[in-house]
Amino acid sequence: MWSETGPLRYERLTWPEVARAAGQDRVALVPVATLEDHGPHLPVDTDLRIVSEICERAAARAADRVVLLPAIPHGYDPHHLDFPGAISIGWDTFVRYCSDVGRSLAHHGFRRMLFLNGHGSNQNLVETAARLVMVDRPEVLAAAAFYLASPAAFEVIDRVRESTRGGMAHACELETSIYLAIDPDAVAMELAVDERSYPEGEHAWLDWSDGPLKLMPWWSSFSRSGVQGDATLGTAAKGQALLETAVTECVAYVDELLAKPLPERRPPAIGS
Repeated sequence: MWSETGPLRYERLTWPEVARAAGQDRVALVPVATLEDHGPHLPVDTDLRIVSEICERAAARAADRVVLLPAIPHGYDPHHLDFPGAISIGWDTFVRYCSDVGRSLAHHGFRRMLFLNGHGSNQNLVETAARLVMVDRPEVLAAAAFYLASPAAFEVIDRVRESTRGGMAHACELETSIYLAIDPDAVAMELAVDERSYPEGEHAWLDWSDGPLKLMPWWSSFSRSGVQGDATLGTAAKGQALLETAVTECVAYVDELLAKPLPERRPPAIGS
């Protein structure tokens, strides 16, 4: 049912309430993630738990202008399948799934939507899905973003991190810290290890912002623990700062989407 205080949850609405939410020009916020190994110390739901928490808090903070969708839990990660726990969806199936969610929302009257992604290998595919929604529905704004990817977020990352480049890649200082801030009892810090085994070079490296040369072999070909980075540097205090920044970032994306005019397809001008 409709909530006047907390986040407005799409799945808890009746169909007349869904129509009401669409009529209010709310942003439909869709968390997207995957299940996969995150070292010996973090649960396989790390990507899902983190991005869901960010969206939950953002939807609560922007309760009058967001409707929160259930998370898409499975993504594209075939290179992780040597580690027990990974569930990978074919890239084309995944793109169609995400775009079908967006098209369904557009069909019901939502004109602004944000897919917030929490798994690196999903990103290009989520962006493609958002673009396909806008190709099919020219009156819709469908956006995709990865969390903690804005200039303001990178300033906070640089301020809180103790590791050098490569220390924040996967099951790392950053993800471990955020999970500690969300649910410390689910993190086995006594099992945390540091591993930097990715074959990086001048242009290809793994960190929260990867190098410009994209190269992703089977994860097991270079990682023994599943970790890439410095997991032992994770702390709840860092995680609180990073989580707050991610929520603020998400709300800023929502507000920017609301400030933009809806697109209108029209024939190109011939001459002037």
